[in-house]
Amino acid sequence: MEITVLRESEKGERRVALAPSNLRALTDAGLSVGIESGAGEGAGWSDDDYRQAGARVEASREQLLSESRVVLGVRPPTPRALDAFPAGALLVSFLSPSDHDLSQELARRKIDGLALERMPRTTRAQRMDALSSQATVAGYRATLLAARHLPRFLPMLTTAAGTIRPARFLVLGAGVAGLQAIATARRLGARVQGYDIRAAAAEQVRSLGATFLEAELPGEAEAEGGYARKLSGTEEERQLQLLGEHVPKADAVITTAQIPGRAAPILVTSRMVEGMSSGSVVVDLAAETGGNCELSEPGRTASHHGVTVAAPIHLASELAQHASEMFGRNVTALLEHLVRDGELHLPLDDDIVDSILVARNGATRSRGDRDNNNGE
Repeated sequence: MEITVLRESEKGERRVALAPSNLRALTDAGLSVGIESGAGEGAGWSDDDYRQAGARVEASREQLLSESRVVLGVRPPTPRALDAFPAGALLVSFLSPSDHDLSQELARRKIDGLALERMPRTTRAQRMDALSSQATVAGYRATLLAARHLPRFLPMLTTAAGTIRPARFLVLGAGVAGLQAIATARRLGARVQGYDIRAAAAEQVRSLGATFLEAELPGEAEAEGGYARKLSGTEEERQLQLLGEHVPKADAVITTAQIPGRAAPILVTSRMVEGMSSGSVVVDLAAETGGNCELSEPGRTASHHGVTVAAPIHLASELAQHASEMFGRNVTALLEHLVRDGELHLPLDDDIVDSILVARNGATRSRGDRDNNNGE
């Protein structure tokens, strides 16, 4: 069975779906891997690196796709890019399944689609969870980005010129990205507070040496999959009131809160930013879904009242090599789960397949849908 890895075409995207180090497990399983020429350049790997790892490298995307059963990517393809896909191919990628138009386009072209962002948060699927692995990269990078823009030291320093107090970081959202941001800021010596509406997050925040921003948390704030649910109007008002007291005191605020299938909630208002001291920083990791900061401009870094507001949309891509290796391990684990005796199987009675399959046999589908061919 032929697996194809495409070169990412979205501007600013440097990751690749498989690293050379990921190929051994696939070739040992009897799978053939084709790489589009230049696919790994953004992450620092040449075509020769892939050839030496056992892949076939082709300059022609059409030639690769004509022989492919499984197509791997990082970002969702454009409708135009789908022109070269053969009917019956399986696309494995982040597919933004909340964008129903893409799922419909895949179905119209009879291309099956596995959306990696729908991977269930279960122990069984943990090795395949690309959303979490890339959030780890983004959370780490967010802290470094805040440190780069902050005109201050992060750790406390005692010098002949006096004592420098530690920078105060506030991380909003204690999911994978938020916890990694907290851990990184703590390692760099900052004084860190974490906040999340999910009560279970408090223990995780404290285990990293940070303090948890105490609040009257709403009951059952956790939705299916471990994500935070959307708050009611009254709950949102109480949350903004609480954050309005603490955001202005922080030197750096990192926001990571997202709700699957919805626009990101506003956690930092323009008034809060105006209350921050000059030189402070906001790094908004939810920019791709609208942003947690009212002043965020996706893909841009701007200054408002002396406060830097960064809203990156390709943050994991800035650490493309490790991000790609992690992504590749996730995808490899998924393929090992789906391929038996060299053949691809998509059983719908498997909770992993049922969760991530968004297009099948010319039709769109959501979790729990069933067809009439026993899922094979």
